[in-house]
Amino acid sequence: MRVALTIAGSDSGGGAGIQADLKTFHQFGVFGTSVITAVTAQNTVAVVAWEALSPTLVAQQIDALALDLPPDAVKSGMLGSGDLVETVAAGIARYAFPHYVLDPVMVATSGDRLLDPAAERAIAERLVPLATLVTPNLDEAGILAGWPVREAGAMADAGCALLDLGAQAVLVKGGHLDGATLVDVLVTTDGVRRFEHPRIATTSTHGTGCTLSSAITAGLALGRPLARAVEDALDFVHRAIASAPGLGRGHGPLDHFVKAPGT
Repeated sequence: MRVALTIAGSDSGGGAGIQADLKTFHQFGVFGTSVITAVTAQNTVAVVAWEALSPTLVAQQIDALALDLPPDAVKSGMLGSGDLVETVAAGIARYAFPHYVLDPVMVATSGDRLLDPAAERAIAERLVPLATLVTPNLDEAGILAGWPVREAGAMADAGCALLDLGAQAVLVKGGHLDGATLVDVLVTTDGVRRFEHPRIATTSTHGTGCTLSSAITAGLALGRPLARAVEDALDFVHRAIASAPGLGRGHGPLDHFVKAPGT
């Protein structure tokens, strides 16, 4: 059985973070392991509080897994501080973990910045060059590229800028664009590919980015080519949104129990 590792925060509401990642890994038929970077108190309405784990404990989790359960692919999500960015970058480089998917969690759905500028620079300088794939939303793509990203053409340009920073590929997520069609743009050294899906009118979108990046990671762990892993993951997320259970009073979770492509 293939192993996929998630390095991220814990979501007490179960819809995002470590919990969403492990559910997604399971659906794709890979064994999920985890390095927890932070613990959050949250539900579908709000993040009430959170605390980061120490860099020492995060490093020890990485070491423990590398020595006994080395991953076939790995993703990172919420890191929370520049020190944790450095710790995770050092661990991934030290063990040469393969197929690293970087979800650069920098900006909340509300538009609030989640990291200070030094931590954002550390992601660009330390994690992006290690990444097989970076999966920024529009705001995060703009931060990393250095200019606002508000339409599909700028998405491709931002992806190219991240390739220049050392990433092997970039999937710029267009969920915040207006319109009836969702556009996501995959940029690689071979060119640009657009993925389009009809927008679903729903408030059940909590954990969408986490689920997408973990689905891609699972596909890479299974040995699928990058373009197929991305296509499968987008299909999985689209159907998980469409069949969301409608839990909570705010932005509810997806249905992580939909069938994964290829299983």
